[in-house]
Amino acid sequence: MFESFIDVGVVGRYFDGVNAEIECLYLGDFSPKSFKGADGAPYGGGPGMVMRADVLEGAIKKVFSNYSDPSNLEVIYTAPRGEELTNKMSRKLASDFTAAKGKDFVFICGRYEGIDERFIEQYVTRIISIGDFVLSGGELAVMTIIDSFSRFIDGVLGNSESFEDDSFEEGLIEGPSYTRPEIFNGVKVPDVLLSGNHKLINEYRVKKKLEFTKKLRPDLYALYENNRGKK
Repeated sequence: MFESFIDVGVVGRYFDGVNAEIECLYLGDFSPKSFKGADGAPYGGGPGMVMRADVLEGAIKKVFSNYSDPSNLEVIYTAPRGEELTNKMSRKLASDFTAAKGKDFVFICGRYEGIDERFIEQYVTRIISIGDFVLSGGELAVMTIIDSFSRFIDGVLGNSESFEDDSFEEGLIEGPSYTRPEIFNGVKVPDVLLSGNHKLINEYRVKKKLEFTKKLRPDLYALYENNRGKK
């Protein structure tokens, strides 16, 4: 799953070369000899299976063995109970990753009914959520996090304005975008975007960001207004 993810697009561009690499570990390789698999039935009963702490510990110790000082590793588990992933968090993750003494990230991809709480308490340094919903596995959540923070690393995007104009950068969602043809099904591109007047174009885009956010994300708009009132 991760192989195709890092071969294409924005993330692929960053991982193409010596900038960084992703190493995936198969948890089954760390199962006790008397046991095949990485999960077990939950104590106390209930549906589903829980990922075993001893299996996860074997994998994390394998990762730690590659570092003289593993204390600088950020061990991240993805789960709905975690901190919500935001653009601000993604910027910070990118900064932490690329700093002179930057952190490497270890992502724990949960499955089934989650992972044994004892492993979380002893090894996980951060829990991140990508939203109030449940996925069949943590792989998609981890890829979302990596894609999100990679965009803030110098050189990943061709133009820094690409992310500076993105939704959420100013606490607002992005406004409408248009390209050729100039007229589509009788609807013309707004004249201001064809005017060549960059001041008017910028004013139009700010106006549309405000309109879109107020209409489509009133929660964000209220937060934006509240933050603006504090300045």
